[in-house]
Amino acid sequence: MLIHLIADYGNGDPAFLEVSQRLQLFLPEAQILHLSVPPFSTLATGFWVAQLGLNPGPKEMLVYHNCAPRKDDSQPRQDNEGEGLVYALLPGGVRMVGVNAGFTLSFIKDCALDLRWINVARAGSQFRSRDIFPQVVGQIARQNLEVLGDQLDRARLPEMPIDRIVWADGFGNLKTSIPYTQIQLEVGAKLVVRVGDVVSDATYSDGSFRVPEGTLAFAPGSSGWPLTDGTPVRWMELFLRGGSAWRRFGQPRIEERVTLIP
Repeated sequence: MLIHLIADYGNGDPAFLEVSQRLQLFLPEAQILHLSVPPFSTLATGFWVAQLGLNPGPKEMLVYHNCAPRKDDSQPRQDNEGEGLVYALLPGGVRMVGVNAGFTLSFIKDCALDLRWINVARAGSQFRSRDIFPQVVGQIARQNLEVLGDQLDRARLPEMPIDRIVWADGFGNLKTSIPYTQIQLEVGAKLVVRVGDVVSDATYSDGSFRVPEGTLAFAPGSSGWPLTDGTPVRWMELFLRGGSAWRRFGQPRIEERVTLIP
């Protein structure tokens, strides 16, 4: 069993170890991989849920995510209550367990084969992903679905924004939520890109390395996944050959808005 643990604890945060230790109490044979997203970034969480969960992987795989800003209710919380826990069955048989917060489910809501609430306490610990949820993850990983509740109303889940930075990778490439299918430009076309308050010239390319050194390219990137009918989804990236697009745009935060000016 491979478990992708996606959370906003922070790189190197021992919280990952605490949650992993608790998961292996119920799934001692599991291999657990960690991915840290920025604090409270439900958009980055949702993107990686889809990128990992909708692409080919081991037969026994589960995505467990926790990014719970507790913004569904601005009133004072009783007993650390937070957003509810959700189960999804994705094409290919991958199971997902995670908190329904912000955009965490927006990338998968239209392609999930099953999407249901999980009957588990929403309160009782500040650290629910360690103290309350792992036992449920273990049950679902072992195909015990008695904990599942009502179907989730997908119409109430927010649509993902299609003009944001969703990730900055280790090379400084900026992954966006702009679909490749929405771009109607000729290869080599010049455009101006604004990320936050920073503006830069760029060149549209159908492949990132088909631009000279030092050129900022706007091109379909390496991220995407197949839809249930086999149609590929690809997302646009900002790529500075020989440099860092992230630095070119002033080190923008995840979820910063991207504006294109042909």
